[in-house]
Amino acid sequence: MTLKLGVPSKGRLMEKTFEWFDRRGVRLSRTGSDREYSGAVEGVDDMALVLLSAGEIPRELAAGRIHLGVTGTDLVHEKLPLWEQLVEELAPMGFGQADLVLAVPRFWADVDTLDDLDAAASGFRARHGLRLRIATKYHRLVREFLTDGGVADYALVDSQGATEGTVKNETAEAIADITSTGETLRANHLKILSDGLILRSQATLWRSRTAPASEAETAALQALKSLCF
Repeated sequence: MTLKLGVPSKGRLMEKTFEWFDRRGVRLSRTGSDREYSGAVEGVDDMALVLLSAGEIPRELAAGRIHLGVTGTDLVHEKLPLWEQLVEELAPMGFGQADLVLAVPRFWADVDTLDDLDAAASGFRARHGLRLRIATKYHRLVREFLTDGGVADYALVDSQGATEGTVKNETAEAIADITSTGETLRANHLKILSDGLILRSQATLWRSRTAPASEAETAALQALKSLCF
């Protein structure tokens, strides 16, 4: 049996993950073509690399089909309601930093806090007979945040594309999305609420609490920890 490590299958996250492990003496590499989703590990015996989308990794960790995985804090917290029971955070990796934030149109001069947003949402429903729409990919995290913040009279609208553009396109009145620099928000004439930080996220190495581990896999994990932490 081998210790399975799930890593994002493409792009900057994959490259940065490979670099992070390489600096610690563990070499990860893709085997075959870019369309193949397996790889090799050098530096730790009895360890295998599995290439997945970043969004699949929380599910595979929770199901115990991989022992370790690299993905964002935001994806683990959103996709795994009981994440602390299912996975263990082993190491923040220092890249892929982004904030999940709540943003509204910049011209909403009187809306700067969650209390202001709650008042605006109530006014919106009184005027239009509809709930104020908030576009997001992160329904669970946003709903919990708004509930804790006392915001009512809103409706979450699913957005799997360019969330920042939904306000301009008039498919939502506000958004909740990931941002690293805020430039895209500013370009779309949006502002972050002063208390609108929902979650700070970065690429993180996680361990599955549900994956069964043989003696060889346990030894491989200890060898990896001795190199990386």
